This record gives sequence, C-alpha cells and structure tokens, in this order.
Amino acid sequence: MSILHDLAATIEARKTADPDGSWTAKLLAKGPEKCAEKFGEEAVEAIIEAVKGDRDGLTSEAADVLYHLLVMLAARDVPLQAVLEELARRQHMSGLAEKAARPGD
Repeated sequence: MSILHDLAATIEARKTADPDGSWTAKLLAKGPEKCAEKFGEEAVEAIIEAVKGDRDGLTSEAADVLYHLLVMLAARDVPLQAVLEELARRQHMSGLAEKAARPGD
C-alpha cells in the first residue's frame, strides 16, 4: 500500500474520532466547506513557494496540499481509489483530448 493509501485510511478512521484528540477529526467535524477552504489555503501557499522558487518550502506545502486534498475528499465521501481510477482512465489520452471530452466543453 502506498503512503497516500495509508494516509487516506487514517483520515477515514478519523471521521469517527474525538475532535478534541485529532486535528483531522476536528477539521472533518467542521464540515466539507471548511475542509475545502483549508485545501484552498494550502494550495495558495504551495503556489507562493513555487513562484518564490523555494524547493524545500514547496515540498512542505505540497505535502500539506496532498493531506488536505485527502481530507476534502473524505469529507465528501470520495475515496482515493475513485480519483486514482479516474487518473488511470485518462492515462493514455492526451490532455487536450481529455479536456475536449468533458461534458460541457
């Protein structure tokens, strides 16, 4: 199992944990909107580090982005496996073809 699978499983387990004893449980208890807001904040911080060219800062913020993405997915009951399957579906398709095939595009 990969580190992302392990992390997703831990986050899933925190859905029923006491919010006073877990940051993840506390974040999930605040609802999907707060989880999405926190993901957005972390994404912006990663962008700032990328623009600055700070490799270590970007590495750290990218880890935060991945964590908060998994929390946001868990808050909306979207399993990591569903995202990985979507990536696999797109794997042998050019980005331009994939975008053109999206509904509404």
